[in-house]
Amino acid sequence: MRFLRKLMIGLTALVALPLAAQGPIPPEPAKKAASTAVPPAPKTAQPAALDPADLEAWLDGYLPYALERGNIPGAVVVVVRGGQVVLEKGYGFADVAKRAPVLPETTLFRPGSVSKLFTWTAVMQQVEAGKLDLDKDVNAYLDFKIPPYQGKPITLRNIMTHTAGFQESVRYLISSDPKAAMALKKQMPLALPDRVFAPGTTPAYSNYATALAGYIVERVSGEPFDNYIENHIFKPLGMTHASFRQPLPANLVPFMAKGYPDVTAKAQPFEIVIPAPAGSLSASGADMGKFMIAHLNDGAGLLKPETAKMMHDFKAPGVGPLNSMALGFYEQWVNGHRAIAHGGDTVWFHSYLWLFPDADIGVFVSMNSAGKEGAAGAVRSALFHKFADRYLPGEEKPGQVDAKTARQHAAMMAGHYVSSRGSFTNFLSLLGLLGQTSIVATEDGKIAIPALDGLSAGARDWVEVEPFVWRDTGTGERLAAEVKDGRVVRVSIDPMSPFTVLEPAPAGTNAAWLVPALFAALGIVLLAALAWPVRALVRRSFGATFALEGKARRAYRLSRLFAWLALAAVAGWLGLISAFSADIGSIGGPLDWLIQLLRILTPVAAFGLLATAGWHLWLSIKDKRRWTMKLGAVLLMLAGLLLVWVTLAFHLYGFGMVY
Repeated sequence: MRFLRKLMIGLTALVALPLAAQGPIPPEPAKKAASTAVPPAPKTAQPAALDPADLEAWLDGYLPYALERGNIPGAVVVVVRGGQVVLEKGYGFADVAKRAPVLPETTLFRPGSVSKLFTWTAVMQQVEAGKLDLDKDVNAYLDFKIPPYQGKPITLRNIMTHTAGFQESVRYLISSDPKAAMALKKQMPLALPDRVFAPGTTPAYSNYATALAGYIVERVSGEPFDNYIENHIFKPLGMTHASFRQPLPANLVPFMAKGYPDVTAKAQPFEIVIPAPAGSLSASGADMGKFMIAHLNDGAGLLKPETAKMMHDFKAPGVGPLNSMALGFYEQWVNGHRAIAHGGDTVWFHSYLWLFPDADIGVFVSMNSAGKEGAAGAVRSALFHKFADRYLPGEEKPGQVDAKTARQHAAMMAGHYVSSRGSFTNFLSLLGLLGQTSIVATEDGKIAIPALDGLSAGARDWVEVEPFVWRDTGTGERLAAEVKDGRVVRVSIDPMSPFTVLEPAPAGTNAAWLVPALFAALGIVLLAALAWPVRALVRRSFGATFALEGKARRAYRLSRLFAWLALAAVAGWLGLISAFSADIGSIGGPLDWLIQLLRILTPVAAFGLLATAGWHLWLSIKDKRRWTMKLGAVLLMLAGLLLVWVTLAFHLYGFGMVY
């Protein structure tokens, strides 16, 4: 179970950790929280001087130890201010075997989903050119049709605020096989995922939607996406060590940092991000600094000031007072300062970019490993908060609700939640069951979210500061809930609220009861399957005869046969998950045969077990067999019923290959 939970956390981290939010109008308590929970006023105390000497001393005191502690081979950090680079510095190794250091001017890292900011910039360039309208049905720009959902089309504004309504899709996501790279013209209709939310209603992070925006840029500009980015972003900014191309152009290959599971492991192959506009960028720290300077300088070299302002200042509706989306960027408030930002994760590289428009400061960090127990997430979270505490301090004066109210609200929050970023209509929805987020009411009237503890450098301490708004005393990050008719309907937390919300798990698929029940059912099936050959051996040893004859014997044997088939299906799913966790690209073709086989075997085994166990039970009652046989038949039938429910509820059947 711990392995499966780690897998789900890893999947979430692939594209957008740190880790999102439009929805129904909140009830009165949430409205009150939204109106009163304003960002805190800045401190009157003077911040530390953001100069190269102080910044380098501070980073040297933090980052080398953090990387070593987290078993992370290397990192690059770039800080800009006032149109100038304050500091760009590499730490550790780009290639551990060769002991090659990270060179900020030339060493390439994979910023992952930070790449999206380049795609969004390209979209805004085309808006500026009059070729795109943010609020027009995107089908007007495509050569294939995206069906409406609940009668509503998708717009580029939906896409740029992650409210297009697509479910997660991983088949065409990332691979170590260079042959996996695919032209957008082929990929977009082939990889079209189901939509599960009405557009504009629910933030649900989507790599596919971003790639779709890149394809639209390609179509309306008349230039292949890679060419467009090179001609209209890289060249104007002098970004000579940057490319969206996969594999890398030959002249950049020598500069590419290696990616690692951690510093003790072997270097991994260059990753192919299949929806390229969503995450295929390779770039040096210095070049990322140029991109930050351009956006901080009102889009200079890329966009008109009014276009950049439209992009940066837009504020999508969200959950209570929490961070929300701008256009492509998302908010990250800290110490009373509004940062616009984007995180990015491939399997091996983990990055973040923050811009503080009010202070004219930009920060970029990238690491070439997740490190021990996903340490990269905590490293960059701490970097963000500690940097802000030193150079952009602010004073927080949150209130606090009374103890009785806090306990009542904590009790209302307790339960299991499903992420809006996930799969809902295919077999990968099973991972959603295993990865449900649990909120716990603690004895002191607070709440705890164990699954999110690893996303910060220290332990979380959630204190309710306003009705249904909690603040972590360590980081200042907030958690808020929307409450309707006395029930919590949505929850999110500042680092992920712009692009992901959590909703209470439906009763029928709630992991609180379903996971223990599933383990119990599988235990019953295992005992029944093993008892069949064991009892046969015992009878043979003592020369005894089998008490059942005719139909009763056939029903018994068939129920045990289907029990073995059910166990084979379970073993197959565990094998698929294991292969997927070791290499996410394996689910994009190499294991198609296993996926197809399992989606045939699973319903056959589940329904067969239910039917034959029911038949066996009926005959046991009819023939007045011993109570122990009747009880065993009842338990096996109930186990079969649960397996049928899981098969249907989590779509462990079918033939579709978009997931």
